[in-house]
Amino acid sequence: MRILLMFCYFLILTLCFSCGESANKKEENNATEIDNAAIKNQKAADHKIILFFGTSLTAGMGLDPNEAFPAVIQEKIDSLSLPYEVVNAGLSGETTAGGKNRINWVLNQKVDVFVLELGANDGLRGVPLSETKSNLQAIIAIVKEKNPDTKIVLVGMEMPPNLGEAYTSEFRNIFPDLAEKNKLELVPFLLQNVGGIKELNQPDGIHPTAEGQIILANNVWKILKPVLIN
Repeated sequence: MRILLMFCYFLILTLCFSCGESANKKEENNATEIDNAAIKNQKAADHKIILFFGTSLTAGMGLDPNEAFPAVIQEKIDSLSLPYEVVNAGLSGETTAGGKNRINWVLNQKVDVFVLELGANDGLRGVPLSETKSNLQAIIAIVKEKNPDTKIVLVGMEMPPNLGEAYTSEFRNIFPDLAEKNKLELVPFLLQNVGGIKELNQPDGIHPTAEGQIILANNVWKILKPVLIN
């Protein structure tokens, strides 16, 4: 009888210990899940968006999307472990008027850095320069209104000299004028060291090859990198 009682006591102690151990493991698992959720939420909070808003030059027309200069810039960002994700909102044939019409739609998500590359198609289509400048200003104003903290980088463009010195000069000046007025960072000329160079452009002579896109990425990165790390 005494042995039986001792066995019962031992069994009860074992069960209590097992239950306590299970409870402790359950609490540890819960704590781990909470920690993982907190880390996930923190990563989401640290996650930032760079939106490239532009023409076929941004979209990477004629190339794999991974060869377009925004994707090349994503590789540079990843190599530095910076908490940014590139969103390519380039659209072939886009004008400043078209961009103004769709800007609210692309700003449905929070954007931390906005890279504006529009105007080239306006020039090629002979859109009055005053209209181009007005549309770009409207886009900049909408971005600032949506989120005053969004950093804006304006990408400059130039027209071929065959359009006339007065026209090309006035077109070129649109971008530094807007950058100065709105206190924006400016990429002086997206196609620097690519435009007009046959081997760096596709057969149409307008859209860069994959190699040309790498140079475009470097042109933008010189201005964009300090914006991201400061």
